[in-house]
Amino acid sequence: MSTIDCQMIRVLVVEDHAIMRTGLCMLLDTQPGITIVGEVGNCADAMAAAVSKQPDVILLDLVLGEENGLDCLSSLRAAASGARILVLTGIDAPEIHQQAVLRGAVGLVLKEKSPEILLKAIECVHAGEVWLERTMMSNVLDQMTRPPQPLNPEAARLETLTEREREVIACIGQGLRNKQVAERLYISEITVRHHLTSIYNKLGVADRLELVIYAYQHGLVNPVPATESAASPIVSWPPQRTRS
Repeated sequence: MSTIDCQMIRVLVVEDHAIMRTGLCMLLDTQPGITIVGEVGNCADAMAAAVSKQPDVILLDLVLGEENGLDCLSSLRAAASGARILVLTGIDAPEIHQQAVLRGAVGLVLKEKSPEILLKAIECVHAGEVWLERTMMSNVLDQMTRPPQPLNPEAARLETLTEREREVIACIGQGLRNKQVAERLYISEITVRHHLTSIYNKLGVADRLELVIYAYQHGLVNPVPATESAASPIVSWPPQRTRS
């Protein structure tokens, strides 16, 4: 690989899989214009290495065990202000790629690409260029220039629901009473009532009927098949306007 200038490109490798990390380092070490200044497998070690080594290029995987590389991308950029961050990922998801660029990555290479592509990408981002496919660049620019969308208050409400509360809502949508919900989820009826109180407050509904209507309107439960709807009523009528 020809280098951009006589200086070595100092690379920090951030990859959680030891075999993959070792392979990358072996590949890069064979290049006369590249030197490895660190190899780490998690966000904390990446931050420490970025601060102490001040690399020219940070080669970052987006999946770091239980951690998300996106979460530390902005911090890495701040920790090594002179570094150019090149994402190397096996995730072929345009929306995630866009997020990486919006958080500071200047290039992205899929792991399915050849070693020659990776080496060329390192060389280019070090030279101050951007390494992105045309479609990805177009999508990112579109996202950056699009006016901000107003917040959806209902979406904000739904985000406050816990996984257990969503399970309770699904059971209510199937027509289960509190005792049946408790048996289905292996919790007490008192706990079910507590969950329902929390759900009512979060969603701004007054009773089970309003909850079921809200749940169907916002996709929290699946529609009941016509063959089951007559035999399995969702709620009793008239509705009991209680908070239990």
